[in-house]
Amino acid sequence: MITVDFRRTAPPADRPCIIPLIAGAEPPPALAPAIAAASFTATVGAVLDQPGVPRRMLVGLGAAPTLLAAETAGAAAALAAGPVAELSLAADQLDPTVAASVAAGIALGAWRFDALRSRDVPQHLKRLVIHAEDPDAVHRAFAAVAPGVAGCLLARDLTVEPANRLTTRRFADRLEALEAEGVEVTIHGRKWLERHGFGALLAVGGGSAFPPRLAVLRWRGVLPVAPVAFVGKGIVFDTGGISIKAAAGMEAMRADMAGAAACAGAMLALARRKSPSPAVAVLAIAENAVGAASYRPGDVIRTASRRTVEVIDTDAEGRLVLADAIHHAVTAFRPRAVIDLATLTGSIVTALGHHRAGLFGTDAALLASAAAAGEAVGEPLWPMPIGARHREDLASDVADLRQCAPAGSGAFGGRLLPDACHAAAFLREFAGDRAWAHLDIAGVETAEAAHALGPAGPTGFGARLLDRLVALRFEEEP
Repeated sequence: MITVDFRRTAPPADRPCIIPLIAGAEPPPALAPAIAAASFTATVGAVLDQPGVPRRMLVGLGAAPTLLAAETAGAAAALAAGPVAELSLAADQLDPTVAASVAAGIALGAWRFDALRSRDVPQHLKRLVIHAEDPDAVHRAFAAVAPGVAGCLLARDLTVEPANRLTTRRFADRLEALEAEGVEVTIHGRKWLERHGFGALLAVGGGSAFPPRLAVLRWRGVLPVAPVAFVGKGIVFDTGGISIKAAAGMEAMRADMAGAAACAGAMLALARRKSPSPAVAVLAIAENAVGAASYRPGDVIRTASRRTVEVIDTDAEGRLVLADAIHHAVTAFRPRAVIDLATLTGSIVTALGHHRAGLFGTDAALLASAAAAGEAVGEPLWPMPIGARHREDLASDVADLRQCAPAGSGAFGGRLLPDACHAAAFLREFAGDRAWAHLDIAGVETAEAAHALGPAGPTGFGARLLDRLVALRFEEEP
């Protein structure tokens, strides 16, 4: 994350400076002619770059700036700034909370991953200096939003790593670094999983040279209540297993652990802002590879809940590892609520595209709070159904349930199976009577082009949403 400093002085003339403008407000006199010539109306995220010395980048906040609009403006400015190491932000005319949100957007927009480049590494932003009438007030406001930004950037950092670097073992190592933030980290390896009957997670990870792991991250908080539980799918690479994927686009499957990355980012955010709410994240980490010990279509596996599952498609592995992880979260921690995140189905992308994540669940209040949290941080959700027929489609002749509906069993020869709804119906079986929400984030975990809050690549979707959800709903005693 970039370094952010706070000053009462005016921005220096030798440093590029971002100047946020409210639509309809009187512009700075020196810039009024350029604004008029360009017909710049200061809509949210619009940028007018005035090169030269001093370089000034005008960015629009809209007519009535919200905090999300301010973040969007900051990210747009950071993306437009190009290869600069340092920027100034003229915030003397802004409310401290709006100024802090612009700075948060700049930090999100400035994210880059260059760790694997050996030459021609482009310069990127390392330092932002905020110039304000009351720098202490802006500093306090930024301190309140910085933990969420840090959590989002951690999720991006994890998601972007290629699978030959982020193996199951190295993923666990990265998570253990959160202990320095006050998060308790426990990593359960293969022997523990075998001893405790985690048959679904073991089956999915059985074909890989890197054994699966179950990571448990715990933030104790101070409230004398049960924790809220996050559950994340952490498939470090997904070949599809025996039901192997097509080669085209398979490289994107290194991001199949974005749900677990988002949960880890949320735990970092809670720890850094000292949330009073207890929280726990249970992350199912595995590689769905092909090998002599791979599980097969037609196999029946016994999950940690002791339910048996008939395997139909080894490329529907996410719901299997989540079943074991959700069961562990529910039985080991008796949480107030369970929220799982997963890049789970192509079906949800068909339904919602790359604009929103699918939202399923059993508790109306929890679902409403999750949706509100998503809107607040620019990670929108859309409610999806779990109907009685969706569960009926999972009936098995040989096991307690089957993992998904067989190909060809739906409308139009099986081409229109509601697989996202089937997956949610499957997961609901393992949540018990707890308030539960399922976020299918396939399609929003990465972006092929620059987006409202960052560059192309991993978005960190879910980390700030979970942090905001806890703040909205779980930081007071019931």
